[in-house]
Amino acid sequence: MHGTVNHAPGPRAALGRLRDRVGLLPRWWPVPLAALLGAAGGAVYQTVEPPRYAATGYVVVVPGKGADPAAALGFAQAYGRIATSGAVLADAHRTSGLPLGTLRGGIRAATSPDAPMIEVTGTARTPAAAADLANAVTRALAGTGNRTAARTGAHLLVLARASAPDAPVSPSAPLATAVGGAAGGLLGGLVLLVRPRERRPAVRAGGSVPTPAVAAVEAGAVPAAEDAVR
Repeated sequence: MHGTVNHAPGPRAALGRLRDRVGLLPRWWPVPLAALLGAAGGAVYQTVEPPRYAATGYVVVVPGKGADPAAALGFAQAYGRIATSGAVLADAHRTSGLPLGTLRGGIRAATSPDAPMIEVTGTARTPAAAADLANAVTRALAGTGNRTAARTGAHLLVLARASAPDAPVSPSAPLATAVGGAAGGLLGGLVLLVRPRERRPAVRAGGSVPTPAVAAVEAGAVPAAEDAVR
């Protein structure tokens, strides 16, 4: 006795059925799918990525005796640009013992357009580490500026030390999910725009007449073109 042989569908047949099923879906189906995947990715990223904290200290530029008070604003802009430079960070590294690479990656500085003040922000995995970064750089920046005070006529003072923050600055789970979903939806929309549309066969002028139409004319069911003109 010969057993029956089950012929499993080949990969081409399975791919063809899958393509037919996808073709039944509405054309905009990539948008909600991409948004769902983006939201899931944002939630996973927020869960895996550890929180980050930011602490901010302030340095103020004080004009010296007899110096132009308006010049302090210009000096604040200049010192704000060098707050993250190699010389200031190297000084912070020597005085605080913090790794130079950590200082480079965890410090940013900003200045005010209407006040001679420099904002130094440290970002780290723990609140205490973020405050240590900011305080080390504010002290180093003030020291760098005061070493040239005799020539510039401007002194730098640490106006406010950075304190350990209470809450992280990393996005919360709802925000990360929403951002991921929005990014995924945007990507799905772009895919939809570049996706080729199905082309319908166009009837060309003077083209050949389909075979069923020719048969109908020969059978007399449809009058020929010259008879219809008459």
